[in-house]
Amino acid sequence: MTAIVTPAEVEATPPPPPPSEPPPPQPKTPGRRPLRPRDFKPVDAALAAATLLASYCLVWVVFNELTLLSGAFGFIVLLAVVFLTLYYVLNRQLYGRRVAADRVTGALLTLGVMAMLTPLVLLVGFIFVKGIKLLSWHLLTATQNGVLEVCARGQTCAKPGVFHAIIGTLQQVGIAVAIGVPLGILTAIFLNEVGGRFTQPVRVMVTAMSGLPAIVAGIFVYSIIVVHFKFSGFAGGIALAILLLPTVTRGTEEVLKIVPDELREASSALGAPQWRTVWSVVLPTARSGIMTAVLLGIAVSVGETAPLLFTVFGANSTNWNPFSGPQASLPLLIYQSVKSTQHADVALGYAAALVLFLMVFFIFMLARILSSPWLSNKARSRASRKMANAAARGVGGGPVN
Repeated sequence: MTAIVTPAEVEATPPPPPPSEPPPPQPKTPGRRPLRPRDFKPVDAALAAATLLASYCLVWVVFNELTLLSGAFGFIVLLAVVFLTLYYVLNRQLYGRRVAADRVTGALLTLGVMAMLTPLVLLVGFIFVKGIKLLSWHLLTATQNGVLEVCARGQTCAKPGVFHAIIGTLQQVGIAVAIGVPLGILTAIFLNEVGGRFTQPVRVMVTAMSGLPAIVAGIFVYSIIVVHFKFSGFAGGIALAILLLPTVTRGTEEVLKIVPDELREASSALGAPQWRTVWSVVLPTARSGIMTAVLLGIAVSVGETAPLLFTVFGANSTNWNPFSGPQASLPLLIYQSVKSTQHADVALGYAAALVLFLMVFFIFMLARILSSPWLSNKARSRASRKMANAAARGVGGGPVN
């Protein structure tokens, strides 16, 4: 039943209260901005330096005054432990647990990087100091042909060079790259993109080849090729390809695994066959990682000496034909020179080691430049401009500026 409201009741109803005014805004008190773990200021660097100095003094007192400990290795390990402990305590007192944990983790990673780079820097410095004395244009252009082991007093002796070893190394590594890189990339594509019932046996074989000693590869090639066709640079290239193959395969497979599946699905949705997807989508996407795997494979093979002892044998003159006759190589020349009793041969070995280091460095830098996205984008934009100019000449009769 609906209630009926009379006009008198409407007039008697009190009007609603006026809306209350909102309270005035309260002034905000400036709060403390939370310190981010990555905010590392100069005062924090000074704190780290002071902590390191205090840790050094404490460890020095413990080693030299309070105990009978000795040894550089133990001193460094104890110094790192004390530094990390003090650094964590100080940062926790100043900034809190989260920032302290982040700072200690960063310091630990920095110490790990320094521990990894220190042997590399010492090794490179040692090679430069030992080999820079004989580094000259004559060293790079001469050979050991006609160089006497011991020169008589008053007799002019020809100075040795490493040109024949440079040529042999380039040819042998080139043969190894020409054989091992395509096979390694194709094997990685089979393992990651194609698959099948032979995937597991092939992966087991690649893993077993990764731990294959270098001298075993040299003996294998010796028993298969050298026994029937004599020593040659080609046999050395095959031995190096055996060592290069698993590194390239495993590196390329890991790179192909991180290519997003959405790219493959998009290519398949457009109607592209699998080979076209791999060639036009997967490999260009993983190009930088594949180049890294190839460079790692070259680094593994270029410095090997053991397989070359059974395959190339060594020579004192330049052999331009890698398919016939013994051939020199920089790693083999270094091995034969350093173990000699003559000081001149030892110095030649150090100089050859420096030449090998510089040659590998320039090869790696050139490969990085050629595989960089900047160079490919520049070439692609140049090709696009040429196509646009050609189309404009065909339509309007003049080039496009």
